[in-house]
Amino acid sequence: MKRRTVNVGGEQIEVMMPEKRTLLLIAVGILAAWIVFSSVYTVDADEVGVIQRFGKYTRTTEPGLNFKLPWGIEAVNKVKVQRVFKEEFGFRTVSSGVRSEYSNADFSSESLMLTGDLNAALVEWIVQYRIKDAVAYLFQVRNVEKTIRYVSESIVRQVVGDNSVDEVITVRRQDIAPEVKDLMQKLLDEYETGIDIVTVNLQDVNPPEKVQPAFNEVNEAEQEKERIVNEALQAYNSAIPKAKGEAEQQILEAEGYATNRVNRAIGDAEKFMAVWREYNKAQDVTRRRLYLEMMQDVLPQSDKKYIVDEDLKSFLPLLQLGKGGAQ
Repeated sequence: MKRRTVNVGGEQIEVMMPEKRTLLLIAVGILAAWIVFSSVYTVDADEVGVIQRFGKYTRTTEPGLNFKLPWGIEAVNKVKVQRVFKEEFGFRTVSSGVRSEYSNADFSSESLMLTGDLNAALVEWIVQYRIKDAVAYLFQVRNVEKTIRYVSESIVRQVVGDNSVDEVITVRRQDIAPEVKDLMQKLLDEYETGIDIVTVNLQDVNPPEKVQPAFNEVNEAEQEKERIVNEALQAYNSAIPKAKGEAEQQILEAEGYATNRVNRAIGDAEKFMAVWREYNKAQDVTRRRLYLEMMQDVLPQSDKKYIVDEDLKSFLPLLQLGKGGAQ
């Protein structure tokens, strides 16, 4: 260090001046620190680092501590490839939480669309996407976010235009979102944007406010129609099985009765044939047996019995002479 007199405000003051060598060491130290700090960088867990040397892409680095040539030679762009980004159409979320708040601005230019049956519908939707190729995301398309918005609006209008207003609002609402997602992914891949569409969700689909009351009346009529149809189907499902069961029961009873009558007729016929065969073997004996069996059934039912000799030639009817009659 050298002493040097300096004039300050008319006063002579001695100050210590560093030597040139010391100044050189300080400059070298500053330069070394600048080189170190501009060469070392950290990539977060959800990022990758894209290195450019004099503006030209050279390599991609993974999360962690990494090194590059000093500033001015190589530059790093950190791209979040694990984060899911979101684009909103037809509305904007001001703050999200337990109760999300939405902007009151008019975004009907995005959401107002013409359906295939020439009706108007307000379609609000969300596109969630992830960066799958950091290099393509940075260098293939100038503004990826705007490209995603333009592509999404174009595809949604195309799909909505291929369906009627009822299909968009109710019937095919669940099918439209996957269809939009597939068409968007195909087009974005053709543009080499490096974007992967995660989901497409239809937030709200309604007719314009001016026709909302008429549309609500149509919906109420449709619901009433469905209710009546369901009640009719319920009554049908209750009455028809019961009628079928009763019909089957009657058929089974008739079949049982027919089977019983046929079996009894067959039995009677077999009995008659058996008697007839025995009669042919011994006609006199069989005749007497049949006669006796018949008498066993008839005589117990008679109050009075008269036995007359078969050789009697004449018969005088004096049976009423006695009070009690004769047996």
